Amino acid sequence: MADTFSRNGWIVWLTFAIGLLLSVSPLPQFMEILRPLWLALLLAFWALYLPHKIGMVTAFLLGLAEDVLYGTLLGQNALILTLITFLVLSLQQRLRMFPMWQQSLVLLVIFGLAQLVQLWLSALTGNRQPTLALVLPALVSALLWPWVSFGLRGLRRRYKIN
Repeated sequence: MADTFSRNGWIVWLTFAIGLLLSVSPLPQFMEILRPLWLALLLAFWALYLPHKIGMVTAFLLGLAEDVLYGTLLGQNALILTLITFLVLSLQQRLRMFPMWQQSLVLLVIFGLAQLVQLWLSALTGNRQPTLALVLPALVSALLWPWVSFGLRGLRRRYKIN
């Protein structure tokens, strides 16, 4: 089983690289407020289905990479992604049994909490954002969860990543 992951573990890291690229890809100005939390979605999926391989260290390292790409305070996104991964890992046994719509609702709460922590950190650093604008990425991400989950689940089955 470990041999299968070591052979196909690059696919997980490829999805993270694609998530980083999607996080910084340019969008029209009116859609920037609706940008999904791509890296958080991918981390939530892989932490949910591979909790023994993808954990909080991975989330912290990806968060540091996102901090460097965004040019934000070093560790800000690392803290947010680590918090999301911690909450997903804490609820992992329950989340896997929930139907897709309940998973989306739980992830909406988790992403919403992460966005509130980001608002708090932004207020501490002096760049305060409007609160309504901060909740929209969590909502869009929760609405995208079924499609991301189905796509990555198919990828996981095809390449036998366990």
